[in-house]
Amino acid sequence: MYDFLTKLGIQEINYGATLGNSGGWLKTRGKELTSYSPIDGKPIAKVIQATKDDYEIVIKEAQTAYRKWCVLPAPKRGQIVREIGDILRNYKEPLGELVSLEMGKIKAEGMGEVQEMIDIADFAVGQSRMLYGFTMHSERPSHRMYDQYHPYGIVGIISAFNFPVAVWSWNSLIAAVCGDVCVWKPSSKTPLTAIAVSHIIEPVIDKYDLKGVFSLVIGKGSEIGEALINDIRVPLISATGSTEMGIRIGEVVGKRLGRTILELGGNNAIIVAEDADIDMAIRATLFGAVGTAGQRCTSTRRIIIQKSVKEVFVSRLVKAYGQVKIGNPLESGTLMGPLIDDKAVDLMMKAIKEAKKSGGKVLYGGNIKSIEGLEDGFYVEPTIIEVKNEFPIVQNETFAPILYIIEYDTIEDAIQKHNDVPQGLSSAIFTKSLYYEELFLSHLGSDCGIANCNIGTSGAEIGGAFGGEKETGGGRESGSDAWKAYMRRQTNTINWGKELPLAQGIKFDID
Repeated sequence: MYDFLTKLGIQEINYGATLGNSGGWLKTRGKELTSYSPIDGKPIAKVIQATKDDYEIVIKEAQTAYRKWCVLPAPKRGQIVREIGDILRNYKEPLGELVSLEMGKIKAEGMGEVQEMIDIADFAVGQSRMLYGFTMHSERPSHRMYDQYHPYGIVGIISAFNFPVAVWSWNSLIAAVCGDVCVWKPSSKTPLTAIAVSHIIEPVIDKYDLKGVFSLVIGKGSEIGEALINDIRVPLISATGSTEMGIRIGEVVGKRLGRTILELGGNNAIIVAEDADIDMAIRATLFGAVGTAGQRCTSTRRIIIQKSVKEVFVSRLVKAYGQVKIGNPLESGTLMGPLIDDKAVDLMMKAIKEAKKSGGKVLYGGNIKSIEGLEDGFYVEPTIIEVKNEFPIVQNETFAPILYIIEYDTIEDAIQKHNDVPQGLSSAIFTKSLYYEELFLSHLGSDCGIANCNIGTSGAEIGGAFGGEKETGGGRESGSDAWKAYMRRQTNTINWGKELPLAQGIKFDID
């Protein structure tokens, strides 16, 4: 066992359901789930998954906890979240290392993910004093009108393997200051990071007797996930994952008229104009396409490049790809770790084959890579393929380090190609032209939820609302006014006079 696993409370056998406090780990009797490291394909530890009976215990405790939590003043809830942020600071390195071990991203990115948790905690503290409503002037005399926001109750959080801890914090810490309680179902590919987070925050939960406010339930999507999304006691589901998963969740939750925040697939592009700073564009492309082995929802999938600069851009990009060190993500100097599992490798190889079949030309990579001493890990070469935007495989998101090169003539042509995919998460343009920038950011430009100028598609700050359009789901998390998604809006009217006038001048009198 790694030293950092002991620090994080990870044992050889772990239980997969907790009410958040140190005495709240349920001795579940579900099936065993083994967590394997994509670094070497070896098992890290086992989790006893929750059963439906465990799920029922967690939900009932969450209902009880909500009645206590929601009446605590929001600034006091914020101070508790602040302490969660402080304790996360103490565990930044070991938790970041566990993210790398279980998910496969390099250590710098693993620690950066934990820093996101700390940052969102700081953001939530301030937000706890800014849950603003509005006042309105009534058309009726001696009346006052205003609106306010109330917490929903229980928020179900379904997170994906690629950001196994940050996405939990985006949702749970903002929801918590809003007065909600949270039930977290993490990816079955990364259960240990979720268990570690629950162990880390236990002292804060115990200190304030917050049993049931931050709960965890690990289990199959077909069992625990289905129970969560079908549960009318859970008015809001926030889910991160594939578009296919999001469609299922949207249908089920929508059928019971629940609310959803859906953060789904991306097919993100960078437009490189003829006047672009090529150095900056290369660096942004490299991180966007190769970072996290192309397993970010904001990973750069397409480069839409003006034909006059394509040759120089591609030649320099190929050279940069050749300098990327692939290997153990916990080792210094590694820039790209493994894919999450063998299925991800297979999907990447199939996508490359399909792109070539459609007429695509591989400019770099395209192969499975063997790393000495890590032969059972899931390593690949980052791949560059010249294609046409209309190729069927280009229209789909492949969660792997495949970058498509697409040529364009005019800026209008570039924007049309950019928008001509089903997804709409993140986008970017590199140019020195004010006209190009403003066109790209206008209603005639990018149709994505995130649009950047002279920075890449990946690496969003927590201060802005995060999310996308079309098949990306339309949800928003993290900063700006995304907090409103975790609360219900209520309009209030107070008559402080002695008469009862009706709106719109309606008369309805009786003798």
